[in-house]
Amino acid sequence: MKSLRVLISAYACEPGKGTEPEIGWNAALAMAKYHEVWVLTRANNRASIEAMLQRTPMRRLHFVYYDLKPWARWWKRGQRGLQLYYYLWQVGAHSVARRLHREVGFDLIHHMTLGKYWAPSLLALLPVPFVWGPLGGGESMPKAFRGNLSPRGRTYEILRDVGRWLGEHDPLVRLTARRSALALANTEETAKRLRRLGAKDVRNLSHAGLRIEEIDHLARYPLPNAKLIRFLSIGRLLAWKGFHLGLQAFARAALPLGTAEYWVIGNGPERKRLETLSAELGIADRVCFWGWLPRAEVLRKLEASAVLVHPSLHDSAPGVCVEAMAAGRPVICLDLGGPSVQVTTETGIKAQAHHPEQVIRNLAEAMRRLAQDQDFRASMGKAGRRCSRETFCWEDKGKLLDGIYMDVVRGSPGTHARFLPAGSLQSE
Repeated sequence: MKSLRVLISAYACEPGKGTEPEIGWNAALAMAKYHEVWVLTRANNRASIEAMLQRTPMRRLHFVYYDLKPWARWWKRGQRGLQLYYYLWQVGAHSVARRLHREVGFDLIHHMTLGKYWAPSLLALLPVPFVWGPLGGGESMPKAFRGNLSPRGRTYEILRDVGRWLGEHDPLVRLTARRSALALANTEETAKRLRRLGAKDVRNLSHAGLRIEEIDHLARYPLPNAKLIRFLSIGRLLAWKGFHLGLQAFARAALPLGTAEYWVIGNGPERKRLETLSAELGIADRVCFWGWLPRAEVLRKLEASAVLVHPSLHDSAPGVCVEAMAAGRPVICLDLGGPSVQVTTETGIKAQAHHPEQVIRNLAEAMRRLAQDQDFRASMGKAGRRCSRETFCWEDKGKLLDGIYMDVVRGSPGTHARFLPAGSLQSE
C-alpha cells in the first residue's frame, strides 16, 4: 500500500522537553519516515519545532498550529487551568482539522497527546479511521497509601477521582471511544476502562521510548563502581510520586555514613514537606534537593548516579525509567502501573504495594542490596541497556505503528498483532 496522509493530534509536542511533549515529537518524527504527516499542535510549541526543523528538515512532516484566543488563555499558568483549557482546545482543534481534511483528504487520524483516557478527542468525529492513544490515567493509588499523604495530596486524589468519574460519564468521551478503530493503552488498568467506555478494539502499547541516538548516548555512560552510591529520583514533587516513601526507605536502609546519598531532582508543592521529612529522619545531610534542572543537566546527574528510585503510586508510562535503563542504571519502583510493565526482574527491583510500612521495608532492602552488591548492580544495568534497545526504541515503535496504521486503513486493526515483538503490543 502507498504511504498514507496522516493527521496526528499532539497538543504536547516539543523537542528536547522530555515527558509528554517529547512523546508527541518522537511520534511525529517516527511516522514521517513512512507517511505524509500533518501534526496539529499548540502555537506555543512553534518556536522550538521550527528551530529544530531548520537544523534537520523533514520533507514529509508538516505542522499546523492552533491555540485559543488570548482572552481564553490568560488564566492558564502551568498546570493551573490545564484541564479546562485542554478540553476547549479539543473543541477548537476539531474545526481546524475539519478544514484541513477538506484540503488534504486524510487517510487516518491519530490522537497522540495528551494521552489520557478520560478526555475526548473531537477529531474522532471526522469521517476518517481514528486511532486513540496510547492513553493512560486508569491507574489508581492503593487506598492504604492515601492516609499518609499530605492534605494537599489527599485532596488531589479526590479531585482526580472526581475528574475521572466525570470524564467516564462525558458523552463526548464515550463517543470518542466508540468511534475509535483502535484504542491503545499504556497499562491494562487503562485498557479495562477503555473497554467499559465502549472502545471496540483495545490493545496495550506503552508510549514511553527513546530515539536510537538517545539510547546510544546513554549507553556510553560508564557503569558506576564508586564506593559512594547515589540514589536518584526525578519528577515533579507531588504526593502521588511517592518520594516520601523513597526517603523513608533510604533512612531505613541505614547505609554506612559516606557510602550513599539520595538526590532528588524536580520542584513542586511537596518540596518543603520532603525537606522537613529528611530532617526528621536524620538524613538531611545525605539528601540533596536539586530543584528543577534543564534536561541536559538532569542527564548529567543521572550519569553521576547508580540507581533510579521511582516509587510512584500511579504512573502510566514514565520516561525516566526507560532513560535510567538505557543508561545502565537499575530501577527501584513499585509493582504498580506503567513502571510494573517497563521494569523487569532483570532490570530492576519492584516492590509489592500492599501498605506503606511494607513498601518502605521492601524499598530499603532493595537499596541495601544494590548498594552492597556491585556485580548485581552491573548485571541489572547491562540488562536495562538491552531492554531499552529491544523494547523502547522509537524507530521500532515507528515500524509497529506503521503496521497498525495500514491494518486500520484496511479495516483489520487486530491482524498486525501477531507480527509484533513480545511485550510490545498485546491483543485482548
